[in-house]
This record gives sequence, C-alpha cells and structure tokens, in this order.
Amino acid sequence: MSVTADNILVDIGRKTEGSLSLATWRESNTEEPLRGKTIPVNVGPRNSEGYYELSTIKVARPRDWSGLETAFADKRTVVGTVIEQVKGGFRVDVGVRAFMPASRSGVRDADDMPKLVGQEIQCRITKLDTDKEDVVVDRRVIIEEEQGRKREEAFGKLTEGAIVKGRIRSVMDFGAFLDLGGVDGLLHVMDLSWSRVAKVSDVVKVGEELEVKILKIDPTTKKVSLGLKQLQEEPWTVAANTFSQGQRVPGTVSRLTDFGAFVELMPGVDGLIHLSEMSWDKRVRKPADVVKVGDRVDVLVLQVNAADRRISLGLKQALGDPWADIPVKYPVGSIVEGAVTNLTNFGAFVDLGDGVEGMIHISDITNEKRLEHPKDMLAKGKTVKATVLEVDREKRRIRLGMKQLEPTSIDHYIAEHNAGDTVSGRLVDVQGASVKVELGDGVIARCQLKAPEKKEESKAAALNADVSTLSAMLSAKWKQGGASDAADGKDSLKAGQIRSFRIASLDPSKKLIELELGA
Repeated sequence: MSVTADNILVDIGRKTEGSLSLATWRESNTEEPLRGKTIPVNVGPRNSEGYYELSTIKVARPRDWSGLETAFADKRTVVGTVIEQVKGGFRVDVGVRAFMPASRSGVRDADDMPKLVGQEIQCRITKLDTDKEDVVVDRRVIIEEEQGRKREEAFGKLTEGAIVKGRIRSVMDFGAFLDLGGVDGLLHVMDLSWSRVAKVSDVVKVGEELEVKILKIDPTTKKVSLGLKQLQEEPWTVAANTFSQGQRVPGTVSRLTDFGAFVELMPGVDGLIHLSEMSWDKRVRKPADVVKVGDRVDVLVLQVNAADRRISLGLKQALGDPWADIPVKYPVGSIVEGAVTNLTNFGAFVDLGDGVEGMIHISDITNEKRLEHPKDMLAKGKTVKATVLEVDREKRRIRLGMKQLEPTSIDHYIAEHNAGDTVSGRLVDVQGASVKVELGDGVIARCQLKAPEKKEESKAAALNADVSTLSAMLSAKWKQGGASDAADGKDSLKAGQIRSFRIASLDPSKKLIELELGA
C-alpha cells in the first residue's frame, strides 16, 4: 500500500494493515518493494502502533490439494471453521486458509457477523487456484439450497381454501407478505378488509401473526394469494337482511365523485347518494357543495340491490321536504322577501330559503311601464319583496307578484278619505240593488241600495179614502212627475249619472269602498 523509509504497509484483508520492516524485506529480496505488488507474508500479532507484524517467511503449501480439487469440480459441500473476521469477509479453515466474502456468509445483519467466528460451517468452494493458493468459499448458497428444499416441501402441503397461520414479514403499499413456514404468501390490500383501506400499515404491522385463508396457489410461479376478509361474513349478505326501502339510517361519507357521494353504512357496504338526491335546491352543482369526506349523515334508503351490490340513498328525503308545509308557510296574499337567483325572458326566480324558489312573471313586476326583459328592473342577487299570488305544491311552484305591492289609485284614495265623508261619483253599472260607482281614475266603489219600504198600510188607507181625496192624490203625483219613486232613488239611477254619496266603510287590505246614496 505504501513504502516509508523504514516500513512497508501491506493490505492483508483485515480491518488494520500489516507492517513489514524494510530491512526484513531486503534480507530475502533483491528487488525494491513496489506499491501495488502482491507479496506472500506471515501474519503475527499487533505491534505498539496497532499494525499486524509481518514477516516474509512463506507459509508452507499443503502437500495434497486433491480433495479440494475434487470438491470444487463436483460442487460438493465441504466443512470448515471460521477463523477470523477480516476486511470484506472471513478467513475459513477448510484444510487450507480460504476466504469467504461477507455477502456470501448468509448473515444479513452486520452486527451478527462477529458471532460467526469460531463456528463450524458448511460451504462450497467457488474458486480454487492452487498455484496462488487462493481459495474462495460460499456459505450462502448452501443456506439458500436448504431453504429452497424446505420451501418446496412446505409448498406441497398448502391447499386452496385452507385456513393457515402466518407471520407478517413485510408491508407494502399494495399489501402484506406473510411467512407461512418457508413459503411467502401475499395478502393483497383488496383482500385485507371489506372496508376501504387507505394504508395497509394502518391495519397490519410487521411481526404480527394472522390467521388467513389461502385463496389461490400458482404452482408455476409458486405464488400464494391470501385473504383475511374472507374469514368474515360477506357484508352484502348482511346488508340484504339489514337495509330496506324507506328506512332511515346513519352513515359516514367515504368518498366523493362527480355524480354523487358514497356513504359507508357498515364495513364493506357503501351506498350512493346521487347528486339529484342531495338537496331540494336545484342549484347544487357538485357533491362537495353539500357534504365532505368524513361527515356523519342520516340518509333514507331509496332502493336495495344486494345482487349488484348497490344501495341508492337520499339525503334530501332525510332532511324533510320543504314543500310539505309550503301552503301554510306561504299562504296566498302573504308578503315574502328574497334574493333574485335567476333571470329569464319570462320572469325572475326568487330564493325563499330551504331550496324553495318563487317565480315572478314579467307582467307582475311593475305597473309603471311595460318591460321588455326582467333585467330592465331586476338583477341577480337583488333582494325584493313580493306577494304570494298562487301556490301549487304538487308542481312545486309559487307564483309571486311585485306590482301588487305598489300603491294604486284606490290605495291613495282610501288613505285620503274617511268613513262618513260625502263624495261625488259617476255611476258605472246599475244592477238591481248593487251599483258600481267611479270615484276617480281607477277608483271603483260599491253602493248597495236599500230595499223599498212595504206600503200595505198606505194601500189600505187608500181603499178607505173617498173619491175626492183619491183624485187629489193622483193629481199631485202627476204634477210632481213621479216624485215618490225618485225619493226611493232607484228608478232614477242610470249609468253615467253624477251623484252624491256618503262613504259607509273603507277596507285598505281588500281595497274596498262601500257607499251610501246621498240625500
């Protein structure tokens, strides 16, 4: 390795180099020592500097190598004793000193290698050079052959469907490998549990002993497939007897998709809430708008198909139908308030809460002017007040009106007058004892005429009157032009007349004005 003024440092295959005196070298060699040259030396104890003392006395070559040559040629197993651990491996006495690389010792853990020193081992000669007295042996090949033989023996005892015990040797993302007594079997993540498994390491650990079922044996590849969940009752068999249509059940949201959310009802059994069954609100665009993974929810079972492993669930049904009490909550004539959610050519939609919307037709938006489009007065997000005009629970429709809340001519008239006021009006329609009266532009009132008094007593008196008195009465009636009938106010009322009336009553809520005929 190096040459100094007094010593030569030599790599002897140990952790520490050997030191050979330069004077000792020159006693038996005429050539100068060169770095990289291979020389035979005898190894002695360590000196004060920690180096092994070396000498040039050559180790005597064994007289007979025939036994080793035969074992090498026939690949026979030989017995040797591990003498010491050196750099890169071990020195093994097999009749001569042989080298065994650490990688071929059969020891996996470096901390266990010193324990091999002093042990008698079985090995195989992999290199034999009698001229250079270079012998290399391999113990690992013997161990692997023995393991292979035991594995074949153990493999032959395995049968599909059998329940066996195994110890987990390693855990991977796709499953766990179990030692079944010389044979490795794979417990795939899909066969680990009926429930969805995110990480195998969350379920099993290295060194854990499990009882598993042999699902499949491949004699060609020597692969063994194992199952753990197969030792438990099939969840969908249980589900078929547990869940029924119309049943309300709790569950946990396990995953979301574009078309809905899956809910775990029991280990290994997931039901689907389709997007259309998540909310009564038609504006839901994706499941994440309503639920998230891990949420505990109550759902209603809509359909069970155990054969196809499908259960349809409804979330909105479990929350209750907001339209069930709509007629009571929003009676016709009630005033509501909400934000405009959408505009169309024919009207505007207003959010009333709980997924319920009402529609204002374009003709019911305002009395002020004719609109070409609802956007001329309304915009998305604008809060408006409206009155309920119609409710159809079966068709899930509520018709609203805004213009109905705008003050009208009759509203202004009622606000400016009181019962008992005397007003003038034009007769619009006279039908029997009921008369419609126009008090102003768009202000129509009603006047109910009093029934004429009975005149039986007058008639009786007339029969008893003398002829001269009767003649005088007839003459007076003719001269007055039927004044008695006019006094009743009935025969003389005609459409178009302007008459004086007294306000009998005012009803602002019903927009009604009741009149009495004036004197």
